[in-house]
Amino acid sequence: MYSAEMAPKEIRGKLGSMFHFLFTCGVMTSYWVDYGVAENLPPTTRQWQVPIGLQLVPGGILGLGMLLTRESTRWLAKTGRTDQALQSLIWVRGGEDTTEVREEFLEILAGIREEEQVTEGITWKEYRLPANRTRIMLAITLQLGAQMTGNTSLAYYAPQIFKAVGAGDASLLVSGFFGVVKVISCLFFLFFLVERIGRRGSLLAGAFLMGTYMLIIAVLSAVFPPVEGEGVTPTGAASVAMVYLEASRCTYLVDSRKVLFADADVHSSELQHFLGTSTMAGTATQWLANFAFSQITPHAVENMKWKTFLMFCIFNWALVFYVWVFIKETKGKSLEEMEDLFGSYATAVDANKAHRQVGEDTEQAGG
Repeated sequence: MYSAEMAPKEIRGKLGSMFHFLFTCGVMTSYWVDYGVAENLPPTTRQWQVPIGLQLVPGGILGLGMLLTRESTRWLAKTGRTDQALQSLIWVRGGEDTTEVREEFLEILAGIREEEQVTEGITWKEYRLPANRTRIMLAITLQLGAQMTGNTSLAYYAPQIFKAVGAGDASLLVSGFFGVVKVISCLFFLFFLVERIGRRGSLLAGAFLMGTYMLIIAVLSAVFPPVEGEGVTPTGAASVAMVYLEASRCTYLVDSRKVLFADADVHSSELQHFLGTSTMAGTATQWLANFAFSQITPHAVENMKWKTFLMFCIFNWALVFYVWVFIKETKGKSLEEMEDLFGSYATAVDANKAHRQVGEDTEQAGG
């Protein structure tokens, strides 16, 4: 939510994807730490104490970094601290008070004024209005869809899943390279695709391809089931390759944080009118579904075997249909312009007035 409020609309997708990139870097690091611990430490309590203890380092850096971060421009403006809000925006835009910054600030103020007028005296009944209900449901369903793709299950239980598809005793090593693939594909998406193919396109392409790879894994595992204690077989190597491809195509789905996670986060946080509610509802859904799938996955892999991957295939292709029907493209639009896209035209009009006002002020200053 903070990055969505503070980011320029031209790179908001990249910044949203950056969250997932750093998350992916952490996942990759954890895989290699686990591999290194398993290879170099005896099977004692230190094998779990060392990985857990190392997590304190990035957490501490994050906590200290938050102390240096300024409050959101929109939050400051909403609370009446207009001067601080402008300084916050100038700070996050590089420290220069330019025409573009002033124009963006006036656009933000226009959006806040319209929001205050519309939400004055608002009650919980307003959340049941079709437009508002749609926004919140989009945030919830996108985050739920992120978990149903199976990518979280692969990330959490990579060694067990690789073993189930035929990686044998090399499952920890294969998991390490799985993390490398995720990082490389996330970088490629971040720098070359996210602001070119848009949110909707990345969701459609990612979900379709992930479903296809899940289907291939299911077929290979059903026709050539792995044998316990056997090394990596050609079929197992093919299944591992499909999982790697699935990980790379997951990046095509952004939040989502996620990268369906990045797209889900970016898209749900762009539903401006009930931004906080949409984001909180989406985040709560994400972690609830995350918990559910983290509990279900090991039992599903053990008991359903190849049918687990068929299930994820069906989920992914169902997501393709959902995105095609319900999701609107938000690439390149400011949060205020989202109001026009999702049915509130007053903010869009005020935003255009803000652009014109800055232009007139600039001409007068120049004259």
